[in-house]
Amino acid sequence: MAPESAYQLVHDELMLDGNARLNLATFVTTWMDPFADKLVAECAAKNMIDKDEYPQTAELESRCVNILANLWHAADADDAVGCSTTGSSEAGMLAGLALIRRWRARRRSAGLPADRPNLVMGANVQVCWEKFARYWDVEARLVPLAPARTHLTAEEAVRHCDENTVGVVAILGSTFDGTYEPVAEIAAALDRLAAGGGPDVPLHVDAASGGFVAPFCDPDLVWDFQLDRVVSINASGHKYGLVYPGVGWVLWRDRAHLPDELVFQVDYLGGSMPTFALNFSRPGAQVVAQYYSLLRHGFEGYRQVMQGCRDVAEHLSERIAAMGPFELVSAGGTGIPAFAFKVRDADGPGLSVFDVSELLRTRGWQVPAYRFPPALEELVVLRVVVRNGFGPDLADHLVNDLNRVVDRLTRSPLPAAPGAPAPSGFHH
Repeated sequence: MAPESAYQLVHDELMLDGNARLNLATFVTTWMDPFADKLVAECAAKNMIDKDEYPQTAELESRCVNILANLWHAADADDAVGCSTTGSSEAGMLAGLALIRRWRARRRSAGLPADRPNLVMGANVQVCWEKFARYWDVEARLVPLAPARTHLTAEEAVRHCDENTVGVVAILGSTFDGTYEPVAEIAAALDRLAAGGGPDVPLHVDAASGGFVAPFCDPDLVWDFQLDRVVSINASGHKYGLVYPGVGWVLWRDRAHLPDELVFQVDYLGGSMPTFALNFSRPGAQVVAQYYSLLRHGFEGYRQVMQGCRDVAEHLSERIAAMGPFELVSAGGTGIPAFAFKVRDADGPGLSVFDVSELLRTRGWQVPAYRFPPALEELVVLRVVVRNGFGPDLADHLVNDLNRVVDRLTRSPLPAAPGAPAPSGFHH
């Protein structure tokens, strides 16, 4: 087939995809400026793993790690320990592997069994953590949620820890409702547990979304390497890091927290180079795009973008709360620029969030409806994620369409949709 014909065939197929600007379900960046597009195209053929052939791409990766280490208050940002990944899911798994290895080393040096590791986390974690537990035979201690408790708390985290706990995962920006888990409180509770003769449990922060929001919108919030208990952090460059998918980042507080046996020396690409990843070859374009975005925006630029997103989320959540049939589960002006809302109990019989989501699709909007995880399955919500490029005008259009949908459903309800099962983990 001629290239022109193949292009046209694929192009026509892609016209069936949705409008990314109206996709309020995803956290993933769907727009970068033309200069970033040009850099991505120029670097499409670069293999990130081959640092011998592409040493300057490797240098840009190191600079990104140093910038993030400084942003997250690492003690020695100039000699930061971290790497890029294909996304924060891989980043989280690498951090989890380091937790397992360090726990096993401590147990074996003390002559204790090391065959029953567990990882403590809220039931609201992203599904990558359940994958990690299943793939590496780790018991996933998913702390159930409860009314008025939509994420992990310090008390519940400590209650689920024992001598076999390799670590606790705290989420800075829950995918279910956008809220921050109380990282500092969890760290303090784990400090007290260790000081009282209990296990010395490290803390990992899954900052997939919040790692690029909190430093700019919540500079006084203590959640990162300022806390001695935090040993590693992961984040998604392709979410609020403002980069196309897929790129993630994982950093450790120092070299002692990344076991040497997890780092491989590869010499068959032309020179000896260290590698720590679940895969091998991957594109370097997104790493270059991340460095470009950090360079272009700078601290103040990121602050303006993130605060702008949060302002729109706050404005939108307030307008939806004022509509009448809806009630906020989380506010748009705190946490990451995302919020969840539900149908008020009094309006429940005539209105379903699943019907609302379905009818909004007829106008091009993608607003997900879902149940919360155990033991909060009765909480059924819609969630809105505000990303760069979604401004006040689009927010007003969404409110207008939401009003039309509510009017349509209350006048003539749709046939009841089958109930959605509670998710085991939430995909991005």
